[in-house]
Amino acid sequence: MSFTVSPTGAACGATINGLDLSRPLDAATVAAVREVWLEHKVVVFPDQDLSDDDLERFSRYFGEFAGDPYIASMEDRPNIIELRRTADETSPIFADSWHTDWSFGETPPAATILYGITIPPRGGNTDFINQEKALREMPEDLRLRLHGRVALHSAQRAYAPDGIYGDQDSSKGRGFKILASDDAYKVQPHPIIRPHPETGNESIFGCIGYILGFQDMEPDDSMALLMDLYRWQTREEFQYQHEWQPGMLVMWDNRAVLHKANGGYEGHERVLHRTVIK
Repeated sequence: MSFTVSPTGAACGATINGLDLSRPLDAATVAAVREVWLEHKVVVFPDQDLSDDDLERFSRYFGEFAGDPYIASMEDRPNIIELRRTADETSPIFADSWHTDWSFGETPPAATILYGITIPPRGGNTDFINQEKALREMPEDLRLRLHGRVALHSAQRAYAPDGIYGDQDSSKGRGFKILASDDAYKVQPHPIIRPHPETGNESIFGCIGYILGFQDMEPDDSMALLMDLYRWQTREEFQYQHEWQPGMLVMWDNRAVLHKANGGYEGHERVLHRTVIK
């Protein structure tokens, strides 16, 4: 099957037109899509009309499902999470700080896939930052300070009982269920600079959202380095702001980008279905 690729012109991202994801894709097409995804890190498929069966079939082209450690899946779809925010919901916007999904795990996921079902007329962008580009253009002095460092990742600030989405969040009427747990206190080390497992390109992995500090550093020095890194890796020139439309499917590479959600659609419902790939 043939398709066209239109880069966003930003630091990452491309739109793929010409594919109907409600129909099966042949192996050659899947391989070609994977190449585009690895190159551009975020790929957008507009004008799709997908059932949950279609979403699962497309997701499986890129690997096995990873589940989610802290968000409940749909009752009849264990591999899909429904991210729903009702029009009158007042809870804080979910995932509105920079992160890469589950960097606190021993083997973080490769891809996250979001399909837009109910999209508000305004707001709700998802923003991305190219961490290969951020590393490639990093000042030499900051790169030397990070060289060989191991970051300590944890979900505790978000998903521990006393975290942002812990016990205090359970009474706020969120449109999906968050599963806070003591497991979130676990700490997982990952090199802060690491090669991409498929392309070999080096990238910054993670940021302060899930990183507590650096191994073998004094706390004050560790936090100073972490904040200097954050100020660099989140610069606007490394970003792509994605504007949603109904029927869009977006897939991004958690190994090479950071992302965050945005609000700005108060008074409107928003519904997306999400899968995560090992």
